[in-house]
Amino acid sequence: MSTSPAANIGGIPRSLFVFATLYGGLVCIAGVLGVKLVALGPLAVEAGIFAFLVLVVTSSATAELHGRDTANRLVLFGFVPLVAAMILIRLVIALPPAPFWAEKQPIFEGLLGQSARMMLAGMIAYGISQILNVTIFTAMKRSEGRLLWLRALVASIISQLVDTGLFITIAFYGVEPVMQILPGQALSKVVLSAVMVPPLIYLFVALGRRLDRAG
Repeated sequence: MSTSPAANIGGIPRSLFVFATLYGGLVCIAGVLGVKLVALGPLAVEAGIFAFLVLVVTSSATAELHGRDTANRLVLFGFVPLVAAMILIRLVIALPPAPFWAEKQPIFEGLLGQSARMMLAGMIAYGISQILNVTIFTAMKRSEGRLLWLRALVASIISQLVDTGLFITIAFYGVEPVMQILPGQALSKVVLSAVMVPPLIYLFVALGRRLDRAG
């Protein structure tokens, strides 16, 4: 897609600049939100899924507007804030707390102090699932044409199922009953994808086109 000079920031299309900024922030906050489980009727799902679904929509919208290669680079660059956030969290946990705050240290560590195994699981699941999302979304464009909502929905559901399977297996195999955790997590993510992704993909693509037309 070509854009006029006025629609660029430092040579980068405005939509790509905005999406990349949003993407980097969401990658970091998703892990923090994931420490809480929320109830969806009888199901429980980690709250980070809301941020991850917006990540999926952002990468899909980037692929729609700027192509598969650009979207894949966005996903790969997402490892930079992700790793930086993990390092900073470990550093802050290791630093001695102020005397008047010391009693809250265990709570802080319990919320943010993921094990190395869970960090590794999160990074592997993130990278594979997001690249898969972009791949499916762009591959379907040849057969499904302008059915933007369908491409985004199918790509989101498949990538989130892969993400769930990878993360839970790597993080909990041999420690927790993986096969008891997987079905509920998978079902809840399918439901959330069906509700959130179709309207959000139209919103993000429309926003991106508006940004790139702006003078």
